[in-house]
Amino acid sequence: MKRFITALLALFITFGASAQKQITLEDIWLKGTFYGKGIQGIRSMNDGKHYCILTSEAIEKYEYSTANKVGEVLNFSQLNLGAAVVDYQFSQDESKILLITNIELIYRHSYLAHCYVYDIATKKLTSVAKEKVRLAEFSPNSQKVAYVSNNNIFIFDIASMQTKQITTDGEYNHIINGTTDWVYEEEFAITKGFFWSNDSEKIAYYKFDESKVKQFSMTMYGDLYPMEYVYKYPKAGEDNSVVEIFVYDLKNDKTNHIDMGMNKDIYLPRLQWTPNNEVFIHKLNRHQNQYELFIANTQDFKPKKVYEERNQYYIEQVEDVVFLNDKKNFILKSERNGYMNLYKIGIYDRNIDPITQEKYDIDAICYINPKTEEIFYTAAQSESYNRELLVVDKKKNIKKISGETGTYSADFSANGEYYISTFSNTDTPTQYTINNNKGKVLKVLQDNKAQKELLSQYGTERKEFAKFKTSQGTELNYWMIKPSNMEAGKKYPLLMYVYGGPGSQEVLNSQSRFSDYMWFRMLAQKGYVVACVDGRGTGMRGEEFKKCTYMELGKYETEDQIEAAKYFGSLDFIDKERIGIFGWSYGGYMSTLCITKGADYFKTAIAVAPVTTWRYYDNVYTERFMRTPQENPKGYDENSPINHVDKLKGNYLLIHGTADDNVHVQNAVDLTTALIKANKQFEQFFYPNKNHSIYGGNTRYHLYTLMTDFIFRKL
Repeated sequence: MKRFITALLALFITFGASAQKQITLEDIWLKGTFYGKGIQGIRSMNDGKHYCILTSEAIEKYEYSTANKVGEVLNFSQLNLGAAVVDYQFSQDESKILLITNIELIYRHSYLAHCYVYDIATKKLTSVAKEKVRLAEFSPNSQKVAYVSNNNIFIFDIASMQTKQITTDGEYNHIINGTTDWVYEEEFAITKGFFWSNDSEKIAYYKFDESKVKQFSMTMYGDLYPMEYVYKYPKAGEDNSVVEIFVYDLKNDKTNHIDMGMNKDIYLPRLQWTPNNEVFIHKLNRHQNQYELFIANTQDFKPKKVYEERNQYYIEQVEDVVFLNDKKNFILKSERNGYMNLYKIGIYDRNIDPITQEKYDIDAICYINPKTEEIFYTAAQSESYNRELLVVDKKKNIKKISGETGTYSADFSANGEYYISTFSNTDTPTQYTINNNKGKVLKVLQDNKAQKELLSQYGTERKEFAKFKTSQGTELNYWMIKPSNMEAGKKYPLLMYVYGGPGSQEVLNSQSRFSDYMWFRMLAQKGYVVACVDGRGTGMRGEEFKKCTYMELGKYETEDQIEAAKYFGSLDFIDKERIGIFGWSYGGYMSTLCITKGADYFKTAIAVAPVTTWRYYDNVYTERFMRTPQENPKGYDENSPINHVDKLKGNYLLIHGTADDNVHVQNAVDLTTALIKANKQFEQFFYPNKNHSIYGGNTRYHLYTLMTDFIFRKL
């Protein structure tokens, strides 16, 4: 009987293994087999009772309380656009819609597009401009559209169909009006450089003078004679654009300058208008450890300081503040107490009132109730790898309104009565629900149940979250994916995935980086354990944990990945002689340091688009964490992989796109030179004319086939 049960159990195990479908690279990168359904272009209507979404056929209107479709604001079949609508915006009075088509990417965020105004009442469609333009936006009174073309600002009057050019000195690689230069776009995440006043009578805008910024060129292949693409890229320690602020008055056709002082070696990373129609200016010093806020009225245009904050390390990424209805205060996110918290700041009395003083980091402000001043926000309250939705009232009482553990975001209705929630965790594909402002789910819009059922057919491999302590006593979070059919006593090869950049997170209880997640699951099916550790320097664990890498990027992060390799190697199911590591961008920098400085612990490494010396990277990002190479040469050089190539012992694959405008292929070329000089064998692959993301057509499929084959051969 015992033998029969054993045989039967073996049969069930064999059947289960054969019944489990195998994930393939074709599924992930060519067929899109595993992707769920999303909801695009959610916009709340002014009444707070309805919202719109964007589909390929129309802008559809729905009711919050029931999630029922009540009609279509616009069906695209009645238009003759000749291209799909990829984005839209309502005018403030909702009488018109701005339609965006034919997007042509410039860099990571910026693009050119054809733009049209659709009048809902008259059903008239009007082209904003004949050419593709940038950043088109309605005036608050819905009568005009401002946009940028060829580095100049234009205003299109919808009724008269007349266009007025308000700047004339725009010139490629020299003067930029109304948008930003490459480094502001990449590191301050801002491309829009003009801003309507609330009364529609003025436009505040940036002017960038790039004349002293050095040029970088990239060779673009494909023609008989390759083309050189040349643009301005300020590397660490080098000159920046000089940025000035101007205000154009539509009524008197006059432009005024707001003088921010004699020192032009500064950053102005955000520009807003107060509810009282004053210009609100954010300012950082070059070291990014002094943050100041100013207001300037439109009578004398003289800036007056309303807030200042200094930090012994650096100020975290600057964001827009949120002005309160009282027109006297605004809400600011700050790490003043060592964690990211909320503060109410007086515009005129400069009073600082802490709203939250928690020992966890707040992620995003979702909505502020103008009547009650309740603030809804997401934060890492329970664990740094989760995101809860919380609300703090006027008495500073905090309440969690999200439910199941995982990652939440919330898009609130205009009146704050409802929000559309997105939620996922390691076992749950993204769900979209309509909730009331108490957190109660009113309607499930998309549960992606079909996706979850499909994924269940491809095995039970999943992220498991845990922690370990380094030899220095630092507790680190990690996730691990194990093969579902592990055998007792057998040791498995381990692939570690790393990013590790300042403030980043890869250990997240969500469905983020979904394609990579499916690749990791595929590798687990093939008998690999996959793990990811967020070391020191990563985010949402307070200021000291994040900023301890200041002036020494790469040092502590590499030590922690080595500590992780030691820890994993001590587990009874991991083969410590077969540990590999893979990373992209900052992660490629980390994987390269690990296979050199940590060569005794890593057998194999893959680096995609790695930084190999911070001397080659842009100044805004690099100097935020390292200061300049002139001030901190030791910090720049001691953790440059180029200076550690002699330590390489294992298998190394170096990959880069030749048209990477972010991490230049120069990084890979100079690392290659150093490896050859040290007589180190390695494998290398370049993707012609591909940028930092290395995508398009079959490119991602090719890339992951290349990396998978390398792992199979070398790990």
